[in-house]
Amino acid sequence: MILTAQAGSDSDPLNPQIGIERLHARLRAGALDPVELAQACLGRVASMDPALHSFITISRERALEDAQASRARWRSGRPLGPCDGLPIALKDNIDVAGLPCTAGTEAFRHRVPTEDAVVAARLRRAGTVLLGKLNMHEAALGATTDNPVYGRCMNPLFEGHTPGGSSGGSGAAVAAGFVSMAVGTDTMGSVRIPAAYCGVFGFKPSGQDVLNSGIVPLHAGFDSPGPLARSASDLAVFARIMLDRPATAPLGKRSDQRTWAGLRIARINEAERCAVDPAILAGLEAVSEAWSRAGARISQLSWPDWQPSLARRAGLLLCEAEGLAWWRQAIGDPLPGLSAELSAMLRYPLSVPPARLERAASMVTELRRAVPALFSEIDVLLLPTSTRPSFPHGQSAPADQADLTALANFIGAPAWAIPFQSQGTVGSLQLIAAPGRDDLLLSLAGAIDQTEVR
Repeated sequence: MILTAQAGSDSDPLNPQIGIERLHARLRAGALDPVELAQACLGRVASMDPALHSFITISRERALEDAQASRARWRSGRPLGPCDGLPIALKDNIDVAGLPCTAGTEAFRHRVPTEDAVVAARLRRAGTVLLGKLNMHEAALGATTDNPVYGRCMNPLFEGHTPGGSSGGSGAAVAAGFVSMAVGTDTMGSVRIPAAYCGVFGFKPSGQDVLNSGIVPLHAGFDSPGPLARSASDLAVFARIMLDRPATAPLGKRSDQRTWAGLRIARINEAERCAVDPAILAGLEAVSEAWSRAGARISQLSWPDWQPSLARRAGLLLCEAEGLAWWRQAIGDPLPGLSAELSAMLRYPLSVPPARLERAASMVTELRRAVPALFSEIDVLLLPTSTRPSFPHGQSAPADQADLTALANFIGAPAWAIPFQSQGTVGSLQLIAAPGRDDLLLSLAGAIDQTEVR
């Protein structure tokens, strides 16, 4: 039921899908060479990505330089950690010195930063091998990654379907097995929705200003960079690096289901009353039962002040208003190099009364004020990630696809996106903890990977 790639094939020693623990063991034993691994991944990208459009920039020269440096460290017995030599890619709104950072726009096609974003610098220090920069919805304002400049990104799992957005290239690159991990950015679900649609794991950290340094923003108060990977355990290792925490776990360790014992998990009635696909609700029930059998204390709660659709619309209005201010300062009016559709979205707040913007901001403030009481008697919230699975490109995007993800951004909370398969549907569930309790969520990784549904 829980989808995890830890069972990736051992027959291909250069397969980045087999998981960090086994890749690390092979690198340590000298049975795997970082340069050969990078070349194999670049080969996959060259052969498969013309149909997927997950990359905007492929940094072959940089990747091979990174891999050669990793090879030297492994041969001298001084690797930088469990991710030294592993292939990654970054969404193209995250600055990397010397590489283009387009934010998915024509306006920034030739923009080349001179410094790394904080997240990019931390991953570089961990010895990762950067394959390139990933496709995204234009300016991160949208959830299909049908990019008018750099191509329509495709979902590797379902022909002709969207990978979600705005970090669609990140979800597609992980699902296609191009990289061990990709980084996206999440403003109202833009890491977790691609994770849900592409059947991979995603993590949105607590709101931390330092993590946004060097990233082209949409809404500074909601934005968070986050990793995507093919298992919870792999994702937790990369998330700890991004959060500047020790990245040793879970190597050499095995979690068991005692992890769930006594964990107070609450499901939210308001989330389950949304128009959620029946197969996703069935998956929610099955996983709830599995964790309950393992000792979790699962309850239902009501949060009448959270109206998912109304809150999402308020958040979108705030994103459009803040996005307009940022892009006006960056490129001036009439927003040259942005598509007509994007420009119209950014200008929409100019047509609404100021009182409506004030109400939208107040709604977010009230949700944040409710957080201490909400988490006073529970540890985590459990709810669907998106209300529905991936849909075909060309079909109108469901207005409600971010209704349930936006909550974590509004309250500054960390959140998992956990993929599952139910009734032939690939869906996803969220676990949301109180702001600042990222370590609690990451500590569940091994147990999530071992969840068995009867």
